[in-house]
Amino acid sequence: MIAFVRGRVAGISLTSAVLEVGGVGLELQCTPDTIAGLRHGAEVSLPTSMVVREDSLTLFGFADDDEKQMFELVQTASGVGPKLAQAMLAVLRPETLRRAVAGDDVKTLTTVPGIGQKGAQRIILELRDRIGTPGSYVEPGTTAPAAPGTADWQAQVQTGLVGLGWSAKEADRAITAVAPEADQMATPDVARLLRLALRALSKA
Repeated sequence: MIAFVRGRVAGISLTSAVLEVGGVGLELQCTPDTIAGLRHGAEVSLPTSMVVREDSLTLFGFADDDEKQMFELVQTASGVGPKLAQAMLAVLRPETLRRAVAGDDVKTLTTVPGIGQKGAQRIILELRDRIGTPGSYVEPGTTAPAAPGTADWQAQVQTGLVGLGWSAKEADRAITAVAPEADQMATPDVARLLRLALRALSKA
């Protein structure tokens, strides 16, 4: 698994970019937004996702981790492969996808070529509990914003659990279970609370 690629931009086309890494040119399939942020000759680091098939090995590059995670997540829905996942991100930003799925917005999803009404309904049904709520993505190295009336640790644990595939309802139940432990901490240890929440879910 190649998690990211860092190198000099050696070539740019409408659908891909070539990064020179250690004297080797790696071609990355990218969305228009990602390509728009690249400059020939510039040193860049792009999160990547590798798709291996019997007759091909394709590397997809992304502007940030949110785009990469969304690319991989939408492929867990029935009928969504790498090409359609990339088309979704070419038309809709990750946050727009979250809002569409959370709001049962079939119309927005059908603006993506290759997604009809039934396909959009299936995507919403299969991803609703895993895609996260709008505004839930947190850049690495930053602190998750707290929801109104919610302690910081609760928002961070919920984001972590949803990101790991648990539904929002399951995350809320786990947070309730570990709340007494958090109350005993002078400063909530989010990593420990997340582990405890996962343990509570595994026992459920």
